Amino acid sequence: MEFFLTSEDNDDRPIFITGNFNKWNPKDSKFELEKLDENNYYINISDELLNDEIEYKFTKGGWENVEIDKYNNITPNRKTKKENKKTQDSVEKWRLNWGPFKQEFFPIVELVDEEFYIPQLDKTRKVWALLPYDYYDSEKSYPVLYLQDAQNLFNEGSAYGNWEIDKKLALLAEYGRGDLIVIAVEHGNDDRIKEYIFDNEDVTKNAEGKKYLRFITDTLKPWIDKNYRTKKDRENTGIGGSSLGGLISIYGGFLYPEVYSKLLIFSPSLWVEPENDFPMINFTNPYKIKVYLYGGRLEGSRMVGRIRLFEKALKKLTAQKSFDFEVRTNISDKGTHQEFFWSQEFPRAVEWLYIDSLESPVKAKNELENQTND
Repeated sequence: MEFFLTSEDNDDRPIFITGNFNKWNPKDSKFELEKLDENNYYINISDELLNDEIEYKFTKGGWENVEIDKYNNITPNRKTKKENKKTQDSVEKWRLNWGPFKQEFFPIVELVDEEFYIPQLDKTRKVWALLPYDYYDSEKSYPVLYLQDAQNLFNEGSAYGNWEIDKKLALLAEYGRGDLIVIAVEHGNDDRIKEYIFDNEDVTKNAEGKKYLRFITDTLKPWIDKNYRTKKDRENTGIGGSSLGGLISIYGGFLYPEVYSKLLIFSPSLWVEPENDFPMINFTNPYKIKVYLYGGRLEGSRMVGRIRLFEKALKKLTAQKSFDFEVRTNISDKGTHQEFFWSQEFPRAVEWLYIDSLESPVKAKNELENQTND
């Protein structure tokens, strides 16, 4: 079947077609369109690869670069029948790195406390809550994700850039996937390493990771559950971070599996535990824990290798039935140890951990439309 595409919104990014014929892979080299001229593209897909009823969409290499309309709105999946033999489509605009973002979907950002007291450390810390844009217009309760390093999550002007989670939560909300509260805890500046190292004297003396995790789990979570409409159970509670923040979040999930069922782990500092010798609490009936792992090939020679070893260890524990890990790993060929790449990964990780979708916001939008039509 022949697919023809016209688009006047041009740049150097290649165009791909994706759909129910390639598991919605948005950057499948076998489905890259040929450029005929400045505005026209073409691909011929063998009939045996196609379903009789075809659903599809065009991307420029990822869901962060998917087609949108001229008003920056999500476009529904395209549909055709194989018997038609030919289609002619047009795309008015393309997303660029998930943008543009719609202000009306931005989360409500609240400062929980300028100096939230940490009794386990006898310190105070700034804590933020990012609430769904319609939080105060509804009576719903929401799942929660606790993230480390709040200074680098959404505030403009941070030293190393930021994850832009406010923008990414707005994107998920636009797709009908924004029912999530994020609690962001600022790190301790000069004490960051000490607080994010669990128990390793070779890295830092008097590590405080145990106490920090008890603060998140025993002090902060009960306070948040009391003061916000949260879904308090483990099935709706996650913890995560990047680098050392990712490392301490691994410990959080392993030591408190009765509290956290979702781990968002970006570029974790696994060099601290090269043997993956993490302490774990064993239960008669192992809890199911979803673990989203991300790393970049340009983060240093050992980052990807350590992530793969860690992934292998989790799968081995699952095979032994001592734990029940469901792991998803994404490695970026161009990824460096920077907030920009963690920002790109955040919507994918949240969707897989909390929404349990394999196909990104395209499927989400389709489901939303189906619900509307029912």
